[in-house]
This record gives sequence, structure tokens and C-alpha cells, in this order.
Amino acid sequence: MALPKFSMKQLMEAGVHFGHHTRRWNPLMTPYVYGVKDKIHIINLNKTAPLLHNALVAIETIAAAGGKILFVATKHQAKDIVKDAAERCGQFYVNNRWLGGMMTNWATVSQSIRRLKKLETDIENADKLGLTKKEILNMTRDAGKLRGIFGGILEMHGVPQAVVIIDVPREYNAVLEAKNLDMPIIGICDTNANPEFINYPIPGNDDASRAIQLYSDLFVDAILSGLEKRLGGAQGKKASSEIKAEQADEFEENERDKVAKEKSKISEARESRRDKQEHKLEERINEQTTEDKGN
Repeated sequence: MALPKFSMKQLMEAGVHFGHHTRRWNPLMTPYVYGVKDKIHIINLNKTAPLLHNALVAIETIAAAGGKILFVATKHQAKDIVKDAAERCGQFYVNNRWLGGMMTNWATVSQSIRRLKKLETDIENADKLGLTKKEILNMTRDAGKLRGIFGGILEMHGVPQAVVIIDVPREYNAVLEAKNLDMPIIGICDTNANPEFINYPIPGNDDASRAIQLYSDLFVDAILSGLEKRLGGAQGKKASSEIKAEQADEFEENERDKVAKEKSKISEARESRRDKQEHKLEERINEQTTEDKGN
């Protein structure tokens, strides 16, 4: 099994190119925007494709090295898709609520997971333990709440080696925690996202179910390819895609240069505005001083 292939037609059909309304635009996504139609930003798929390829290569490499990958998506349309994707490739997921410290405070999270496992064991052995119906009901409620939060990471046994995030602005806390741990982040960046914190940004629609399903399927295939290589079933096979690795790397380097230039322009504009404001302020102070002397 090799790295999954994808085509521009697949991206178009899944609606990957549809961004958010122009009023929800993040200027840092400017390099990836093709234009505007009906007040909706259109994402440039010629830039999405090579970045998606780079992300798939990274995921495959991490899986081949035995790394654990955590999928994070708590929005309604992505919950079930992400859960199914993680289970298909034997990885982990958070699809209900991101609890603060889920990665940076793993010791506390581990205690909650152990409590959940104990609750479920006690509920199964309720007759032997002589528990009342009320006690069982309360324990079932507590176990349900904990499973909603920790159900996808019960067997993770430690922090993951990479995080896949579907909606970057929504899962900002997860992004910050992964960044604090210097963990690779693969993120779907819609036109309202900040791609600066993401190691492998993928410009694309993060709301459409078809787009999310396409990303998830590609991620799953990349992980399975990495696992197969780890087991020796695909030794000697090269990662393949419609985008060559060299082209993708060159494109990503060019994009970094463009973003750096854009930041430089913004900084210069800010300094110019600041200088003008300071100059105006000095003129007003001088005028006020002159008036006071005249009086």
C-alpha cells in the first residue's frame, strides 16, 4: 500500500475550494485565496494540493516510525467522520469536548481515564458488589460523561506524536497545547484560520461533510501505508501522488517567502502609521503650547 493519491477533480467535487464569508477572513490566509465569489472566498487548490501532499507524507512517516496520531474535531459535522477514521486506522480521537490540559497535563487525564475504567468495571460487576439501582444509575451517568470526553483516548497511554485538527480556530486550545509540546500539527485551515501555528497547513473547507470525509480518508490511507511499511509489507515502495515531493517542498518554501514578505509589508505599514500619528501628536502639542504662551 502506497501513499494515497488524490486529484484536483476530487478536491473540487468535495468543495474543498469554498472558504468562509469575506467578513470572517484572516489576512494571514491571503496567499492561499484565489478570489471572491458572492462574498465567499475561494481557496486556490493549486496551492492546497502540494501542501496536502506534504501533510500525507508527514503522517505516513510518523505512522511508519510507530508514532501515535490524535484526531481532533468537535464540530457536529465532523464528529462521526473523525471517530470512524481514527478507529479504521487504529489511532485516537477527541470528538466531543477538548478538556484543557488533555496533552500538557497527561498525569491528571490518566487519573480520569483510570476512574472511567473502574466505573465501567464496577457497573458490570454490580451484582457481585451489591450496588443499589441508584448507585448504578449515578455511576452510569458519571461514566457516560467521562466516556464522552476520554472515550477516544482510553488506550493512548501517553501523549501522541502528532495531531490532526479539522477546524483550527475552533480547536485553538488543542493547537496551543501541541505547540507547547513541540508536536507536529496537521491542520485544515479555512480562510478564517491562522496558519502560522500549523506545521502542515492544508488550505481548505473545514465545514462541508464531503470535504472532511475526503481529508479523513486520505489521512487514514496514509496512516495505513505507514503502518504497512513499519511491518515490512511495503519495503522499497516510494510514496506516490500526483504532486512530486520536490515540487511540494519548493512550493512550500516559496509560500514561506511570500508570507514573510507580506508580514514585512504589514510591519512597515504599521510603523508608517505610527510615525504619522506621533507627528500629528507633536504638532498638536506645539500648537497648544503656542496658544498657552499667547494667552
